[in-house]
Amino acid sequence: MKERAKELKASTRRGSRADKAAEEEADVVAKIAEMQDSDRVMAERIHTVVKAAAPDLAPKLWYGMPAYARDGKVVCFFQSAEKFKARYATLGFSDQAHLDEGSMWATSYALSKLTAADEARIATLVKNAAN
Repeated sequence: MKERAKELKASTRRGSRADKAAEEEADVVAKIAEMQDSDRVMAERIHTVVKAAAPDLAPKLWYGMPAYARDGKVVCFFQSAEKFKARYATLGFSDQAHLDEGSMWATSYALSKLTAADEARIATLVKNAAN
């Protein structure tokens, strides 16, 4: 919660929209660089996939983790295994994501490693979520 409070405070102090977007992306890249090796590698790859699949989503920190937002509202996010003392990292989607399929659908995915097929699936999910 303290990290989220810092994020909100910092976002109110920034200048123009372009400056704010550049600073928020730099914050995400810096946070990814601080992660443990296995989480960092996955987070870097997910960052690249999300930016390519949905360039309209803006990177930002959300509770101290990388997230991607549309109109300021988080659509998807990455949670490191290390920070949450879990055995796997997580790629999650908020209720802002357009993934509705029938009366039940997945909103988070456990990640132990990323293959090319996983990256393609993530790209498809992110494209759908962002539309």
